[in-house]
Amino acid sequence: MIVPLMGAVADTCGGKAGTLGALLRAGLPVPDGFVVSFAAYLAAVRDPDLGRFAGEPDDLAAARQALAARPLHATVIDALGRALDELGDPAVAVRSSAAEEDTGQASAAGQFESFLAVHGISDVADAVRACWASLLSPRAIVYRDASGRDDRPSADLVMAVIVQRHLDAEVSGVMFTPAGPDDATEIEASWGLGPSIVGGTVTPDAYRVAEDGTVTRTIADKRTRLDRRGTRLVVRDVPTRARHQATIDDATATQLAELGREIAGALGGPQDIEWAIVDGRAWVLQARPITAAPPERPSPSGASDIPATTLTGTPGSRGTVTGPARIVRGPGDFARVHPGDILVCPFTDPAWTPLLRIAAGVVTETGGVLSHAAIVAREHAIPAVLGVPNATSRLHDDTLITIDGTTGIVAATNA
Repeated sequence: MIVPLMGAVADTCGGKAGTLGALLRAGLPVPDGFVVSFAAYLAAVRDPDLGRFAGEPDDLAAARQALAARPLHATVIDALGRALDELGDPAVAVRSSAAEEDTGQASAAGQFESFLAVHGISDVADAVRACWASLLSPRAIVYRDASGRDDRPSADLVMAVIVQRHLDAEVSGVMFTPAGPDDATEIEASWGLGPSIVGGTVTPDAYRVAEDGTVTRTIADKRTRLDRRGTRLVVRDVPTRARHQATIDDATATQLAELGREIAGALGGPQDIEWAIVDGRAWVLQARPITAAPPERPSPSGASDIPATTLTGTPGSRGTVTGPARIVRGPGDFARVHPGDILVCPFTDPAWTPLLRIAAGVVTETGGVLSHAAIVAREHAIPAVLGVPNATSRLHDDTLITIDGTTGIVAATNA
């Protein structure tokens, strides 16, 4: 039931783990680890004490709670302990690898649980169960339904779990490899651990590495960073001198682009890649097919043509839409969003996925085009403009606004 990551394949360990296994076998830099395979999940949910198969109950909340509380079988615990000992019992990352995750049809970006800085067999076992239970979470169900999948879980919905060495990254980021021979590699980077970027809580630096090796960059105001402190993750303010400092130089951007080309070649197509740099070395944390490419960034020369009364940000998802602004600062405001509203918020993490099903468009104050929320917005085909400073205070509820997710412009509309 425990598979070394080097030997992981999608059929038994899910798409995410299968891809990492393939990259390891190709000699690419992936942190070592192992996988709690589909077999362990199926053993847990088919245990007679759990009742009906956890993929089938009508009460999904009860099924999710039962699965999260279900003790791992003694044989799984023993194997888990041995595998952790072989790694040297370090802090680890515990990450989902569902059968339906990281496919060419739908990314499921951020829809299932992952945990960093986990240490000790008891906490690792808890994290494994939480990953299993996230298969039945409301946001995962909504995402499956919106992606054209049956929203009623069934026995073919299964979850494996990756356990890898935790990396204390100095810089982390996301990279989209070129879709064609003349296209560029798009890279986003910020200080500290990766969830700041993929979760959209920071606006990252953006780099574009052209086919001829030319690097262009946009340096963002990176106000916070996420780091590990023992077994906790802490958000810290970035020192003033580093907020506008480039996270990587052009040579590193070029090296990352080359690594991206190797990964795309090994996997047979353009890839969405999460990476981290530790002690000057780049590591691959995840790779999946690109399901929805971002819009091209506007050229700086076009900024002078934008009226002063409009707000500008980063184009996140193509298209133009007009609707009432709905200011949402957190989960307590979710019920205020109605179909056709344009969601205006500080950022959107994966918990906000159900709102992207009903909103006509999205405007955020932070975040980059390669964040999970931006990817899901593109998969749902709704316009998105990201990184608009102070959008929640500069726009107001029920104001009619038009957003252009292709150019990154937000404008009030005359009634």
